[in-house]
Amino acid sequence: MEIYENENDQVEAIKRFFAENGKALAVGVILGVGALVGWRYWNNHQIESARSASLSYQTVVSSLSAGKAEDLSAAEKFAADNKNTYGALASMELAQQFVDQNQLEKAAAQLQQGLAATSDENLNAVITLRLARVQIQLKQADTALKTLESVKGEGWAAIVADLRGEALLSKGDKQGARSAWEAGVKSNASPALSEMMQMKINNLSI
Repeated sequence: MEIYENENDQVEAIKRFFAENGKALAVGVILGVGALVGWRYWNNHQIESARSASLSYQTVVSSLSAGKAEDLSAAEKFAADNKNTYGALASMELAQQFVDQNQLEKAAAQLQQGLAATSDENLNAVITLRLARVQIQLKQADTALKTLESVKGEGWAAIVADLRGEALLSKGDKQGARSAWEAGVKSNASPALSEMMQMKINNLSI
């Protein structure tokens, strides 16, 4: 540690320090201020982008109910352009529209697009379950079973079991379907879902 004999020595030392390091300090301050400004800009931009996406999503979904071709195209464009939760939700809405119109291939494509758009675990699980259901309707039982494997978590176990039973039954595997539904009934299923799976088990015996 440098020892100063008087105040003048301290002043001279400070002058020397800034003469030797002034440029680096100035650059550091500029970079620090720039980073702070940049972070605030990025944060505000993110908030504004989310607000804009939310409003656009609400507009798109509201117009979908009218069933017009141009509204459908606008919704498809929104879903394709927004690689986020709103885009994924729009894909789900579109998929439902296509299911209602019996355009199952288009519904599956929208759900797969929705999966790619979001990293939210719960939303991902919901979309995956809907995709598996559509794949079963498309007579793609093996693909549906593969899709269901990616759904994790105890909270989804009963629904996964129900859909697995449907997929296996569509393949003619009654024993496999029975086992899936029995596992579903024993899981933490809601009373309504548990009763429905029990009915399916009973129907296998008829």
